[in-house]
Amino acid sequence: MVKGEKINFSIPSGFPEFLPSEKRLECYLLETIRKVFESYGFTPIETPAVERLEVLQAKNNQGDNIIYGIAPILPPNRQLEKEKAGEGISELRALKFDQTLPLAAYIARHLNDLTFPFARYQMDMVFRGERAKDGRFRQFRQCDIDVVARRELSLLYDAQMPAIISEIFEAINIGDFLVRINNRKILTGFFQSVGVTQHKIKTCITIVDNLEKVGEAKIKQNLEKEGLSLKQAQKIIDFVQIDGDVDDILDKLKHLSQNFLESEQFSLGLMELETVISGVRNLGVSKNRFAVDLSIARGLDYYTGTVYETTLLGHETLGSICSGGRYEELVGTFLGDKMPGVGISIGLTRLMSRLLKAGILQALPPTPAQVMVVNVREDLMPFYLEISQKLRQAGLNVLTCFDNWNLKKQFQLADKQGIRFCVIMGYEEVKAKKCSMKDLHNREQIELTWDKLIREIIRRLS
Repeated sequence: MVKGEKINFSIPSGFPEFLPSEKRLECYLLETIRKVFESYGFTPIETPAVERLEVLQAKNNQGDNIIYGIAPILPPNRQLEKEKAGEGISELRALKFDQTLPLAAYIARHLNDLTFPFARYQMDMVFRGERAKDGRFRQFRQCDIDVVARRELSLLYDAQMPAIISEIFEAINIGDFLVRINNRKILTGFFQSVGVTQHKIKTCITIVDNLEKVGEAKIKQNLEKEGLSLKQAQKIIDFVQIDGDVDDILDKLKHLSQNFLESEQFSLGLMELETVISGVRNLGVSKNRFAVDLSIARGLDYYTGTVYETTLLGHETLGSICSGGRYEELVGTFLGDKMPGVGISIGLTRLMSRLLKAGILQALPPTPAQVMVVNVREDLMPFYLEISQKLRQAGLNVLTCFDNWNLKKQFQLADKQGIRFCVIMGYEEVKAKKCSMKDLHNREQIELTWDKLIREIIRRLS
């Protein structure tokens, strides 16, 4: 770089950077999500941001995701080492684009150290080289849970997922939402029953998964491009648009299954769906929080059974705010063993940005401090430090003002940062072990002893 040349320090497109008030909201959401995850026995892990490229591309599970590769960039004075550096990274490496393949690799690496079923949560950053636009990023935090077993995994783990989703979204108070549930075996069995050839079923499921985004006419057109007749396409559209409450849809599926006696997949999928719905009900999930939706397919090839998508009612344009499902082969990719799993994922960065923009969530005050100890006189600083520590020991978050600005400026500073209480002490107050407390919410100012100060602040905060 030429000396004196201006550096472009703007953020690269698609890589978000939060202000303190936004970051505090993210921390609050992460803590809320973590508490719910752990209440169901999920344990935390973290995998590296960088994986071998062959891991991320295993069995074509990259899908449409664009992966960011990693390569060394040597400083100008070490360019002669370029060839040597290249030899050191003969294995291609890349940034992880999701948490699932890294989980599979993690289990393969630590197979003998883990207990199964293995229930873990991860709240890491992932990276995708997609086109950056409103609400979509190239770097974002993803909050995942998965349960993985060796050979067999109870369907009750599938039932737990809607319960966990419901608890999280009720805790962060985002309004009305709906967890929509389906089973890919039902779709596979229905496609078989209308004469779709086996090698086209996954493609057709992917097409149907876009019904909400592109509309019925486009879905028919795309199905016909795959060689389906207009009659077949219409039957598929009619099927995935079957509506009603949960029991209505299950009854309609039972009736249809009697006509699909040759479709073992359809019957198996229906049995699994009924088991999951029964478990969801037994876990106490409110009936207005979940539904059976036959159009939910999840386009990724590795899903084999239960699938979920969650929609914020009244804000459907936000798309799915949480999704996931069951898979049979993915985690065993590196072991050659059957390791079924089920999981959900919340793209937290995307979700938070959308909810902030829609006014559903509000950013928090930029500081966690609840109290500011005001600096009236520099020579009283030892007493300000003492009272600050007493307040902290009582569990309060305290900012001590070390700058001897005028009182008005200090009050303005507290107000701007969302600090509710200011503690003011001059010579007379210090002698009497008293202080003035100013509540910036109602502009009230009262005189208290130090001990009563702590009790009064805690009372008002509660």
